[in-house]
Amino acid sequence: MTDTPARLLRLLSLLQTPREWPGSELAERLDVSARTIRRDIDRLRTLGYPVEATMGAVGGYRLVAGAAMPPLLLDDEEAVAIAVGLRAGAGHAIEGVDEASVRALAKLEQVLPSRLRHRVSTLQTATMPLTRGDGTTIDPDTLTVMAGAVAGTERLRFGYRSGDGTETKRQVEPYRLVSTGRRWYLVAYDLARDDWRTFRVDRVSAPFATGARFSPRELPTGDAAQFLVRSMSRMQPQVDVDVTFRAPAEFVTARLPAHLGAPESTGPDSCRLRTTVGDSLEWLALRLALVDCEFTAHAPAQLTEYLRELGARLTRASASSASSASSPASAASQASPASAASPASPPSTV
Repeated sequence: MTDTPARLLRLLSLLQTPREWPGSELAERLDVSARTIRRDIDRLRTLGYPVEATMGAVGGYRLVAGAAMPPLLLDDEEAVAIAVGLRAGAGHAIEGVDEASVRALAKLEQVLPSRLRHRVSTLQTATMPLTRGDGTTIDPDTLTVMAGAVAGTERLRFGYRSGDGTETKRQVEPYRLVSTGRRWYLVAYDLARDDWRTFRVDRVSAPFATGARFSPRELPTGDAAQFLVRSMSRMQPQVDVDVTFRAPAEFVTARLPAHLGAPESTGPDSCRLRTTVGDSLEWLALRLALVDCEFTAHAPAQLTEYLRELGARLTRASASSASSASSPASAASQASPASAASPASPPSTV
């Protein structure tokens, strides 16, 4: 192999396999002399690749961790595997890796050959993940198109369905994609409305990067996450939540969504959560129940009342299935005292 750049790329690809390569084996693989291998190793080191050499009859070369992430050379199978994994991470808003998955996926799909794009799409179409959580599932293609437009400061067109079902066409200057752990949002400047807007990505259809470049505007808050929080607080009133759990704070924290905050420990087997949220009471009640421990809701009153109604409904459901001899009317009459509780009654304990 006489083409030096091509040979260096092939050598780098071999060294990225986690093993130690004898110089003689590398020379045989690349059809060059051992002296050429030593020179190419020096060239890689000059380019910043940390290649270690060990002496002796069984010595050789190994690429080790350095101060920066070097470019990775992937074969077809590796590229497909990584693309599929990134699509799964990006499409389901996995907290902690969501935005990184989108950025990495956008970079990878930009350079994937068409034959590998087809393999990734075929595998994605033929499989269905079993997901957990409360977030909506997003088409990774939608995210990558939007992420590419953000990175390239390129105007974006898409269809948008509002909360009341109204369908509109939008042209925006995309600023940032923000994940809340449950949903994806796009923060962008809406050209038709001449103002900043936030868009739920699961309500976006057929996004298209127009190719028209723009100079990024200054966001009013200076931070896309803060802007999203302000927008959401205007759309849905915030409520103060106060809940006591009969379980250690670490146990509860691991089972609550991060945006609800961490409860404060009040003892070895108890903790208290005081927070302000803009989520629906129905969703909040279910999330509290999924913590899987005894808890008492102190506030707001609407939450305690909903928990009483939910508890009565579940009691009726369990009573009707526990005994086929019991009539629905009998089960309802047994549960009626709980369902008739007034909002002024004591805090709801579940």
